[in-house]
Amino acid sequence: MSRVLLIEDDQAVREGLRLALRRQGHVVRAAESGEQGLSGLADADVVVLDLMLPGIDGFEVCRRIRAVGNLPIIMLTARGDDMDVVAGLEAGADDYVVKPVQPRVLEARIRAVLRRAGDPVQHADAELHGDLTIDRAGLVVSKNGEQVGLAPTELRLLLELSSAPGRVLSRQQLLESVWDRGYLGDSRLVDACVQRLRSKIETDPAAPRHIQTVRGFGYRFGPL
Repeated sequence: MSRVLLIEDDQAVREGLRLALRRQGHVVRAAESGEQGLSGLADADVVVLDLMLPGIDGFEVCRRIRAVGNLPIIMLTARGDDMDVVAGLEAGADDYVVKPVQPRVLEARIRAVLRRAGDPVQHADAELHGDLTIDRAGLVVSKNGEQVGLAPTELRLLLELSSAPGRVLSRQQLLESVWDRGYLGDSRLVDACVQRLRSKIETDPAAPRHIQTVRGFGYRFGPL
């Protein structure tokens, strides 16, 4: 039974989703503003976050959550606007759904992000990749000897890409292996997560050494 923090300012949407998620067995705490939501992070396993909030908007709430921890975040957007979706993903969201959303769809997304957070892709032993050390057994990533804080999806993406250096993986392959097998998402999830990951592990994210883009194909993990 998971604890869901639902941050949504529209009362009808908030109450409808709260009741539906409770019926699915979740413990739901609802907040109507970003300020209220930020005060309840300690009691949450996952955050469902509306982007268009009064006061502190959802983008800023997402950034603040990411600044202090790796709590899974699913953002709610009133439209599938590319700018909103990309901005939300770049702020640190793990997934998104477009309103109006069917409760069963949202519940499936919640289960998926929690499964990813609790079951990262693992292989054996620690590896040294230049200035980057990946301890697969301990699920710890270090750069120049200092631990790097990665969100669960970022860690899964790095583990998947680095499992076979030099191998090119398409965005669809990464969607299926990192987000969820058979998951019908879009490539913006992959691209935004790669961008966040590069900002944490690359010395120069504009000229990445570890995660390289193969134009027209996807991504590969760089040389050992």
